[in-house]
Amino acid sequence: MTEFFNQISRRKLILTAGVSAGAMFLKGCLGNPPDNLTGKNSQVVPTAQTVANISPGQKPETTKVKLGYIPIVEAAPLIIAKEKGFFAKYGMTDVDLSKQASWGSARDNVEISSAGGGIDGGQWQMPMPHLITEGLITKGNKKIPMYVLCQLITHGNGIAIANKHQGKGISLQLASAKSLLTQLKSSTPFTAAFTFPHVNQDLWIRYWLAAGGIDPDADVKLLTVPAAQTVANIKTGTMDAFSTGDPWPYRLVEEKIGYLAALTAEIWKNHPEEYLAMRADWVDKNPKATKAILKGIMEAQQWLDNFDNRKEAAQILAGRNYFNLPSAEILATPYQGKYDMGDGRKIDDKSMAAYYWKDEKGNVSYPYKSHDLWFIVENVRWGFLLQDYITNNAVKAKELINQVNREDIWKAAAQETGIAAADIPTNTSRGVEEFFDGIKFNPEKPEEYLKSLKIKKVSV
Repeated sequence: MTEFFNQISRRKLILTAGVSAGAMFLKGCLGNPPDNLTGKNSQVVPTAQTVANISPGQKPETTKVKLGYIPIVEAAPLIIAKEKGFFAKYGMTDVDLSKQASWGSARDNVEISSAGGGIDGGQWQMPMPHLITEGLITKGNKKIPMYVLCQLITHGNGIAIANKHQGKGISLQLASAKSLLTQLKSSTPFTAAFTFPHVNQDLWIRYWLAAGGIDPDADVKLLTVPAAQTVANIKTGTMDAFSTGDPWPYRLVEEKIGYLAALTAEIWKNHPEEYLAMRADWVDKNPKATKAILKGIMEAQQWLDNFDNRKEAAQILAGRNYFNLPSAEILATPYQGKYDMGDGRKIDDKSMAAYYWKDEKGNVSYPYKSHDLWFIVENVRWGFLLQDYITNNAVKAKELINQVNREDIWKAAAQETGIAAADIPTNTSRGVEEFFDGIKFNPEKPEEYLKSLKIKKVSV
């Protein structure tokens, strides 16, 4: 697959997509925490004062960059890189981390860039960087080229269900709940929410529903709901489910509001999650600074994967200036792979915890092009992108991926910082992926994957 991706031409693509309001609700990307989560006791560990020792050839063109983030565990590498001095270590002494009100706000702010009061890049759901590049979700359909630079995390997400549905079969396997959900659609449809369409949260929940024989466009009601409203909507009974990421599952269970039907780690073990992506013009102008940012993030990811550091990480993230949580324990417990699912089921398995640098399948940080392809293929599956993206072995999709995914910059940064060769992938594809329902995604045969899926909007 490496050869296919790297040899494909970069001719201009014509993308057409319908922005559908009927998307879905799952993901660790809930956006900002609920308004009533006002932490008072968490303290941030002082920033490590690291003295940069950089060769003249690697000195960044600028020490300044503005990166957006959403306060969920996916943002941890950015926050830890700043607080522990890893950005400064590589010469990026003035990294401004800007908390975003929502994913829509992040998109709007990257459109205007830091020069206009926005951001240069930051944390993203996938495939937002590709959709922004093609102007599919921007104002006036303006094309703003983006580069995907690294994956930030795997796992850390779950599907939350209102407590009133306990014991009705709404769990990882939905076969026993199918009749209930289809019956409800004629009266009071099962209602679930997501915070941004056509990306992680939408795609995870759609996959879960469809694997259980539930058509996400016909059998349930899907809404776009601001993150701060999701918990309140569950409490008032106006919503049945939503997707959430750590630290929010712990809060839902503790307050006895709901339970977790599944972790995304159960749906797709070691799955791609959120990514660092930046405006292409900023990267092109500041290639050394870009690699310095990546080096700081890589070091933060390795620091985070030392479980002995996770208590301190939880304290940093829970602080008022970041996640603003009432207790760091809300993060610390799931960080160890311990989940009280709220329905009597408990998980105590470190392999199900969030990982930032390495997991059971290898490197987490490296942005595999095959994962970009899955996100685009799923957009075709649900009618968000035209089918011609995946015809002829997905030539158009792969051209777009080659334009956006800059795994070459990741590799250059890794080599410069002395990452062991064994930790640097040699193939842009991670190979065949398998989901909890037995379906397999072979990135060399995307049309076969679509054919294997019973519920879809595209005719293959």
